[in-house]
Amino acid sequence: MTKPAIGFIGLGLMGAAMVGRLMDRGYGLTVLGHRERSRIDAAIARGAVEAENAKDLASASDIVMLCMGTSDQVESRMEGENGVIAGLKPGAVVIDFGTSLPGSTKRLGALVDAAGGTMLDAPLGRTPMHAKDGLLNIMCAGDETAFAQVRPVLDDLGENVFHLGPLGSGHTIKLINNFFAMTTASSMAEAFAMADKAGVPRQGLYDVMSAGPLHSGMMDFLKAYAVDGNPEMLAFSVKNAAKDVGYYGQMAEGLGAQSIMSKCARAALRAAIEDGRAEDLVPQMVDFFTTKFGD
Repeated sequence: MTKPAIGFIGLGLMGAAMVGRLMDRGYGLTVLGHRERSRIDAAIARGAVEAENAKDLASASDIVMLCMGTSDQVESRMEGENGVIAGLKPGAVVIDFGTSLPGSTKRLGALVDAAGGTMLDAPLGRTPMHAKDGLLNIMCAGDETAFAQVRPVLDDLGENVFHLGPLGSGHTIKLINNFFAMTTASSMAEAFAMADKAGVPRQGLYDVMSAGPLHSGMMDFLKAYAVDGNPEMLAFSVKNAAKDVGYYGQMAEGLGAQSIMSKCARAALRAAIEDGRAEDLVPQMVDFFTTKFGD
């Protein structure tokens, strides 16, 4: 069967790895520029076509994929006279792989429906290294017929592909997941810094905590930096972590709930950003807490 034509917007670290994987699997791609020009140029060198704007990209694509940092960025590419919706082909499927606000996703989905297409939300788990090898976790939601239509493509990108319910369910679950992950990571970073302050070894703290029910992959990611000096096991920036925890709080408020637990994690992450650590990786929050405890 002929593979669908894919348009891809957002060639950051994750998006560029996904584009590389799709090209490895033989898909034809149209791509849209990113501030890091080298990733666009690398895709073009392999045969991708660069679109002038999102409208032109959509008009050339059966599936439009977005992998962007914020809901505002997704909205800016989707709407307007040069946006995806303006150029959408009848029957096309739009997939938002980013971590967006569910309310924004549902609003855009209605606009895509009105234009004759279908929107799916499909936030991602794992890292760009997993994306390179087609081993992502993909939390997809939306129309089941559209999901079945694009499932072969998602299977080329992900090891574990979930369908989680109506549109917005994927982004909802991803925000809950990231709230829990970043709250855990921030707590573990403080725990290592407190061990320093108390004069006990980080390795000893880890040995005791990991021997019981507290042990988790997130603990190991933090230990990889706090003890072994490698922050890349959790290659997720402090600024992105703060954004996701903030989105979780916004989502909760939209549901008529007030999150209690996320407030501390968000305060810590925002304080780290104010301290000039926005581009640090989350495991390096250990350094932030160590500095603060040393004041």
